[in-house]
This record gives sequence, C-alpha cells and structure tokens, in this order.
Amino acid sequence: MTKHISTSISALGVLVSVFLLAMAVRSASPLWLPSGIFLVAAYALVRDLRRTTRPSTHPHDPKATQ
Repeated sequence: MTKHISTSISALGVLVSVFLLAMAVRSASPLWLPSGIFLVAAYALVRDLRRTTRPSTHPHDPKATQ
C-alpha cells in the first residue's frame, strides 16, 4: 500500500511540474529550473512505477515469491 501512495504522490508531482513548465514557457522565463523540476519528478515517478510493478522479495511479506 505504501508503494501505491508513493506512486500517486510522484504522479501528482509530475502534473505540478508540467504545469510549472507550461507557465514558464508562457511567461518566457528561463526554463532550466522548471525543466530540472520536471526531470526530477519524472525520475521519481518511473522509479516508483518500477518498484510498484516489481514482485516483493522481502522475507516477511506473505506475498513474497520464494
């Protein structure tokens, strides 16, 4: 369940960073800061998605594949 919450928060971060990037493009401000925020948010989302879809290998997890 914690992995799904983390993934949801990462998806929200990507949406916010896309909004910030769009606002920066529209106002003709420097793009390096919103672009960096977007890249960090996208990386976090991909990491969380990979962690969510990977089977658990924790020894105390009842759903762990052994």
